Amino acid sequence: MTDLAENLVVPTLTQLDTAARAALFTEARTANSFDPSPVADAELASIWELAKWAPTAANTQPLRVLYVRTEQGRERLVEHMAEGNKAKTLAAPAVAVLAVDTRFHEHIPTVFPIKPELAQYFEADETARNETGQFSATLQAGYFILSVRAHGLAAGPMAGFDAAGIDAEFFPDGRWHTLLVVNIGRPGQNPWFERLPRLDHSEVVQWA
Repeated sequence: MTDLAENLVVPTLTQLDTAARAALFTEARTANSFDPSPVADAELASIWELAKWAPTAANTQPLRVLYVRTEQGRERLVEHMAEGNKAKTLAAPAVAVLAVDTRFHEHIPTVFPIKPELAQYFEADETARNETGQFSATLQAGYFILSVRAHGLAAGPMAGFDAAGIDAEFFPDGRWHTLLVVNIGRPGQNPWFERLPRLDHSEVVQWA
């Protein structure tokens, strides 16, 4: 028992400094206008390389990302955005469509090799598959936004869109379902409104 205890590795976690916390949380804002300077493909790839470490149920990783960069692609996308989101989506140097892969369980033998039979469980239970995919992909989407911020870029997540229309336009095989659209770039002129209030600790936190 002593030898086993001596061989155990106890990780040390490091706190982010004030500047890093500000970049990710306290000073980060949802951008509504963007500078025209491009976001490089390498930056977009790096955003995912960081975001992919988000926790998911049984490491299923159901989130998928479509980066829309070309003028033609953006025009196709904007057709399905709410009126108030069209102009800023057209102006953003890059746009990420975040989607859930409804067949995520096919990758379970690779991503969760300790229990590959879980793939058969999700194949047989559509309700469990949809609930797990939706929950974990939504969790990953939050990490994706943090990754955008961690790269010194502004994120503009939006829920105002026709999800079925985007799916038909970009994912016609029906496998991916759109969850969120995120504009990505560097802030433009007057990029955000005044900071709105957050609920007080006393309103949201309980102790047991």
